[in-house]
Amino acid sequence: MSGITAKTPWAAYLGELPLTLDYFGGTMYEMIVKSAERTPDAVAFDFMGRSTTYRRMTDNIDRCAEALISAGATENDRITIAMPNCPQAIYALYAVNKIGAVANMIHPLSAEKEIEFYLNTANSTIAVTLDQFCGKFEAVRVGTPLQKLIVSSIADELPPFKKVAFRVSTAGKIKKPPKVPHIISWKTFMRDAEAGNAKARPESSKAVRSGDDPAVILYSGGTTGTTKGIVLTNRNFNALAAQIEAVNPMYRLGDKMLAAMPLFHGFGLGVCIHSMLAGGGRCVLVPRFSPKSYGKMIAKYKCNFIAGVPTLFEALLRLPGMEKEDMSSLKGVFSGGDSLSVELKKKLDKYLKDHKANVSVREGYGTTETVTACCLTPPHMAKEGSIGLPFPDTYIKIVKPGTDKELPYGEEGEILLAGPTVMKEYMNNPAETASTLRLHEDGLTWVYTGDLGTMDEQGFIYFRGRAKRMIVTSGYNVYPGQLENIFDAHPLVQMSCVIGVPDPIKIRKVKAFVKLRADAPADDETKQKLMEYCRKNIARYAMPYDIEFRDDMPKTLVGKVAYRKLEEEEEARLAKEQANTDK
Repeated sequence: MSGITAKTPWAAYLGELPLTLDYFGGTMYEMIVKSAERTPDAVAFDFMGRSTTYRRMTDNIDRCAEALISAGATENDRITIAMPNCPQAIYALYAVNKIGAVANMIHPLSAEKEIEFYLNTANSTIAVTLDQFCGKFEAVRVGTPLQKLIVSSIADELPPFKKVAFRVSTAGKIKKPPKVPHIISWKTFMRDAEAGNAKARPESSKAVRSGDDPAVILYSGGTTGTTKGIVLTNRNFNALAAQIEAVNPMYRLGDKMLAAMPLFHGFGLGVCIHSMLAGGGRCVLVPRFSPKSYGKMIAKYKCNFIAGVPTLFEALLRLPGMEKEDMSSLKGVFSGGDSLSVELKKKLDKYLKDHKANVSVREGYGTTETVTACCLTPPHMAKEGSIGLPFPDTYIKIVKPGTDKELPYGEEGEILLAGPTVMKEYMNNPAETASTLRLHEDGLTWVYTGDLGTMDEQGFIYFRGRAKRMIVTSGYNVYPGQLENIFDAHPLVQMSCVIGVPDPIKIRKVKAFVKLRADAPADDETKQKLMEYCRKNIARYAMPYDIEFRDDMPKTLVGKVAYRKLEEEEEARLAKEQANTDK
């Protein structure tokens, strides 16, 4: 078992460490209010050319909290937020936390059926989204508990000259929300709260909550590949913020983080936004980005910290026109969400050096069940292939899969995690919660990750692979079983198998193999029908890039579809194509 103590390699870098950190016991909202009281006139975040101070941010959060109560929200409600990284999302998130409700964070690009699932699973009666996603909520509303939909626009938070340009560029592309009683525009929503003099009574909407109360629901396949709502507490997020500050002593008040990772993801919300705001930092919000804009913004805003998935960093290496960009402002570059290959890390480190950055990439590891990263490479002592050391008060041990039997150093087994960022539970799923969270004789509750790895004698962890079947594409988890269920529900499909195949940009991309029913023609028209069906039922990031028809599927000895055989065939085909290209 490994945890951060004065004896670990962290101590050589950080100096003497207490055996435990001092964690704030209040809510997420209360933690950022502390930041606002410390530096009220400092910039909390930048958004498309407009800067917002901590004072203005907390004023808008208080107004939004009052507006939520006026809209009928009450303590313990689960309020759905389907937004990109924009000011309205931050106001809504912390306003929900202030009134004692729980923020149900979902991907705004989710398919209609997925939105329906999230609303029903969380029993969510209020949702906040952008105008461009309003139609998907309306399409499924009747079959859900949703009663009020608060709809904003990116233009609502733009400076005047950019607001005009945005409206001109999107004219005719974004449908105006219908004028019906259950849809409230963001402007009306916030204006009514201001009319109610929310500023004069900021405490009127504040609920009495503790660190152990639920704050946020994030979605993941858990350890079995089935979508689950992961209930995370105020303490989980506040502890993460304290841990990140502890292992990054180079951080200073006002340092800038390029917040391009989405806030419906633990990495984006926990690391790029809450930890920065809790520590008095400055977030550069990126609602929609490309590798090109990502690279340019690092230099433009002189960012001190950036975080991303390996596919994003790999794309950064390919960008033309970046030769003269100065990245000397960088203090920390963090990679997570997927395994970073040794080769890619070497290329990235050289790229950073060539662009005047005096840092190297630091790889981390974690799960949504622990918010996000709970293990990070120290800047002073990287080990090739390692994902680093556990955060303060976080423990990792390697056990024989499925048991609590700890294995010797260097022996591969299942990675188990324990510490202050461990989730409260899986929403409405006590059986899976009991399977994933297990109390051991040491008195700690351990997360069984389903991931395989090893540990060396200094406590460094090495990730070896995922024990459960899952595809990681551009940092997103895609669960083949879910997609196969969708395919198999189509009247033309008899059987399907979904796999991940190698891709130079996404690392893995999704491909589907389909055995059609006897009367269905295996032609382009059928493929297009299935693709259209997928677009209505599968999120964009999980869409298969191709559907291949098969007369039959390879089988294992017990009659299951041999998906590994299909993966091997696909990899062999791609290797052959590459060899022919290289000739």
